[in-house]
Amino acid sequence: MKTTIAKKETVQRDWYHVDGDGQVVGRLAVRLAMMLMGKHKPIYTPHVDCGDFVVVTNCEKVVFTGRKWEDKVYRRHTGHIGGLVEETAGEVLAKHPDRILRKAVQRMLPKTKLADAMLLKLKIYSGAEHPHAAQNPKELTINARRK
Repeated sequence: MKTTIAKKETVQRDWYHVDGDGQVVGRLAVRLAMMLMGKHKPIYTPHVDCGDFVVVTNCEKVVFTGRKWEDKVYRRHTGHIGGLVEETAGEVLAKHPDRILRKAVQRMLPKTKLADAMLLKLKIYSGAEHPHAAQNPKELTINARRK
């Protein structure tokens, strides 16, 4: 028996489309991270980027469970003295709707150089339209939607 190891030149990448309307952020981010890493494929190799491209639409309609819109805090630093900026999830959603999902997926990817390449394959849009129709993305159903 032979163990096959994937090579970056031979990896076939597909395009998938996910509708984020009513999806719970954490549960959606887990599936997106798995798709970006390629763990759903039988040729998965940890040191090779085997993942697929994922297009997410309606990211402004994702939901949190509980009171996370008020309690969850996103922190970033400007680089200047006293430059710590803290924003609640609701404030981040109002200004930059894609950052909530992008940050959740980024934190689930491996902490290596491959994570940057994997994150580039994630395309997030706040509306229902996306410019990737030419790639013929397959529809991907993640979880049952909450309303």
